[in-house]
Amino acid sequence: MGTVPFFGGDDGLLMLTRREFMAAGIAAAAAVRAKAADVIHTVRGPIARASLGTTLVHEHVLVDFIGAERVSRDRYDRDEVVVRVLPYLRQLREAGCRTLVECTPAFIGRDPLLLRRLAEAADLNILTNTGYYGAAADKFVPRHAWTESPRQLADRWTREARDGIEGTGIRPAFMKIGVDAGPLSPIDAKLVTAAALTHRETGLIIGSHTGDGEAALAQLDLLDRHGVSPSTFIWIHAQNEQDPSVHAKAAHRGAWVSFDGVGESPLERHVDLVRRMHERGLLDRVLVSQDAGWYHVGEANGGEFRPYTFLFERFLPAMAEAGIPNAAQTLLVDNPQRAFATR
Repeated sequence: MGTVPFFGGDDGLLMLTRREFMAAGIAAAAAVRAKAADVIHTVRGPIARASLGTTLVHEHVLVDFIGAERVSRDRYDRDEVVVRVLPYLRQLREAGCRTLVECTPAFIGRDPLLLRRLAEAADLNILTNTGYYGAAADKFVPRHAWTESPRQLADRWTREARDGIEGTGIRPAFMKIGVDAGPLSPIDAKLVTAAALTHRETGLIIGSHTGDGEAALAQLDLLDRHGVSPSTFIWIHAQNEQDPSVHAKAAHRGAWVSFDGVGESPLERHVDLVRRMHERGLLDRVLVSQDAGWYHVGEANGGEFRPYTFLFERFLPAMAEAGIPNAAQTLLVDNPQRAFATR
């Protein structure tokens, strides 16, 4: 089989078989990935995974729905956005939240420098993302994504993960993609494939705005074909699927099922969705959030802004009334830490 020189130990130069050398390399790579899983990149820099604390996994600060070819930071004033948004973030911090996962992707208003400024002022951990959003009939897919290969797109996202976004040095903590309902269209399949390739390069988890359960399961199948574990996948807006058995099917496969539209009008339904997962023994695959905020670029003073605290004020008490034990710890602390540690 032959031997390979290896420097180490008390004697300096050791001789390993090629099999031993390969095993040592695999073990070293696994150790590096395990260590990386304990570090989360926020817009203020890396933190220990345990420092995430109470986490809202799907919220927004600013969005611009004008379309991929017209979106521009010239369309808003950062100072005005800070004045409008900062009080809501401080209110959230006072409610006990430590981390906000900001899910606005590129070409819909992602602004890492704005997020860093707000994070510092509110003393919050804010996470941002890489990836492209293919839902909403592909209005927010940039022109180059239609012609580039999945590998080329993955290279773009991998550069952001390793070097930072747009020269800011701010690194994404996850990927945010999106697909429409039903069977995956060619462009949606391309984005999911690019996400799979990026995950294999970087370890970033994949959060996908997903139209329905059929699309969620199709994405899991595609990830599986690329050797990517379902545990790396967050099914965003799973509450849009009406059949609870599909939620269970995705969770049994290992995916994260995110009920992230918690608010006043659908409160009872969100409570019921979580309760059903708890009854099936799947609470450890559930994430919850509000999809709140939304300074709307183009509207006066950002338009209507939904506060981030409803979940703490109404949803958690409702969880207790529904007989779900330790909901705050499980859904807002333990599960987000596990989800974002996946490598």
